[in-house]
Amino acid sequence: MQFYYADTFVLPLPPGHRFPMEKYSGLRQAILAQGVSPDRLRLPDAATREELLRAHDPTYVDRVIEGRLTEAEIRRIGFPWSPQMVERSRRSAGATLGACRSALTYGCSINLAGGTHHAGYDSGSGFCVFNDAAIAARAMQVEQGIGQVLIIDCDVHQGDGTARILAGDDSVFTFSIHGARNFPFDKAVSDLDIELEDSTGDAAYLAALEEGLATAFARTSPELAIYLAGADPYIDDRLGRLGLSMAGLQARDEKVLHSCRQRGIPVAIAMAGGYARQIEDTVAIHAATVACARRLFEGTP
Repeated sequence: MQFYYADTFVLPLPPGHRFPMEKYSGLRQAILAQGVSPDRLRLPDAATREELLRAHDPTYVDRVIEGRLTEAEIRRIGFPWSPQMVERSRRSAGATLGACRSALTYGCSINLAGGTHHAGYDSGSGFCVFNDAAIAARAMQVEQGIGQVLIIDCDVHQGDGTARILAGDDSVFTFSIHGARNFPFDKAVSDLDIELEDSTGDAAYLAALEEGLATAFARTSPELAIYLAGADPYIDDRLGRLGLSMAGLQARDEKVLHSCRQRGIPVAIAMAGGYARQIEDTVAIHAATVACARRLFEGTP
C-alpha cells in the first residue's frame, strides 16, 4: 500500500476562510504516528492536461490554468484563483491517479486528500476544481485496460459533478450516499443515490449503506473501486447535518473496504470532505480510515 500526499502545496487562503487546509498535513503526521514508514509516502505528479481532458472541457481547463476564470466561477469554487490553487488541484488529482495505479498492484492505496466530486465537466464548485475520481477512472481505463470502475461516494454531500461527468457511461458506476437537504441543492442523478434525512445516526446510515453496496455490486462487475471516505457525516461537522459517531464512521469504512476486499476488487481511497468544529476530529476520522485499510489489506493490528 502506498500513500500520496499534496499538503506541501498550500493554497494562500484569506484569514478566516472555512476550508480546513491544515487537516492534510495533520493527517500525514497522524499516519506516520500510526507506524506508516515514510518511504511509503509519495509526492504525486501533477495531472497532465491530457489526463484532465478525459473528464473536463478543454476551454475550462485552459482558463483555470491561465487564470481566466470569471469572478462568478471563482466564487462558485470557493477559493481565490492563484498559481498555487492550480498546482494544488493538479497534484491532488495526480494523487488519486497514483493511488489507483498503486491499488492495482497492492490491492489498496490512498490519496491523503482528493475527493473533489463537485467539479463538473466545464466548471468547479464547492472547493473542487478538477474531478479526481472521474479523471482517474477514465485514465485507468485508457492506460491500464480496466473495464468497469465503481465509485463509492460516502461524503455527506452528493457527488454531483462526478454523476454529471459520467452520466450515460456504463463503464463507470456512480454510487453516492449523502444528506438529502445538504449541498448541492440542485442534485444530479447518479447511477445509485441514497438520500438521508438530517440527523441520521449510525444504525440507519449503516443499514442504508449495506443495502446500497449490495445493489451496487449486484449491478456491476468492477475491476477497480474508488472510495470517497468523507469525514463530514460526523455529528459535529459544521457542514454535515448527519449524526454519525466516530465509531459509526469506522464501521462505514469497514463495510465498504471489506466489501471490496472479499470480492477481490482493488480500491483507491480519497479522503474527501471534513469540516469538524475541532480539526483534530477530522484528522482522527481520516486517520481511522487509513488504519482500517491497513488492517484489512495488510493485516496491521
